[in-house]
Amino acid sequence: MSQPGRPRDALAASRADAPVEQQASKPSLITLEEIQQDSLISTFISNADRVMEGLGYTEHGFRHANLTARIAYNVLSRLGMEERLANLACIAGYLHDVGNMVSREGHGQTGALLVYDALKSRMAAVDLAVVMAAVGNHEVEGGETVSQVSAAVILADKSDVHRSRVRKSAQIDFDIHDRVNYAAEQSFLRVDSTARTITLELTIDTEISHVMEYFEIFLQRMMMCRRAAAQLECRFKLTINGATLL
Repeated sequence: MSQPGRPRDALAASRADAPVEQQASKPSLITLEEIQQDSLISTFISNADRVMEGLGYTEHGFRHANLTARIAYNVLSRLGMEERLANLACIAGYLHDVGNMVSREGHGQTGALLVYDALKSRMAAVDLAVVMAAVGNHEVEGGETVSQVSAAVILADKSDVHRSRVRKSAQIDFDIHDRVNYAAEQSFLRVDSTARTITLELTIDTEISHVMEYFEIFLQRMMMCRRAAAQLECRFKLTINGATLL
């Protein structure tokens, strides 16, 4: 990930009004590479995934964290957003599930507090606040699209539907979440800056799971994606096996 460019958005404007001494004392935005090398954060992610495995959930470890980070960055970058915002989305995407280390319930809010403790001395407060809000609001239960960074994290997180997340393929006949994920052979989030559309493209093996099962468990998530796209002044679309469904 490249170093963030010079900020030009409203956040930067508010920072420019601060005294010179205060600006100089604030840490610069850290990169994803630095966070990936942080042993404390790595422990958070690995233990969060261990808890999820114990609860019988799909993979929520480094694979999901890295993919969410990359997609969140790409969403804002391809829409021509400020490089600084794209990097904040990347960082928030990587960290969004650390709260699972404590509990699945309320893991977004728990994760936001863990992120604060881990990064409070390494990020400017105005940037850390944006990351915390995105982490704390990424889930359907109690979450909402509160910023452009938040929107990118939601879209990235909810688009990760793939059989590689299933831990026990032998159990797909008994668990609808595993079955739907295992049926997903390909998933891609396409951003069209000209048409202002964000499309989740899925290829599903309907012999493993019917399309209706996907809607049964993911409809609320897709509605959240629609609101997230609207925050970015885009329209959200869903295609499954080439057919547009949303």
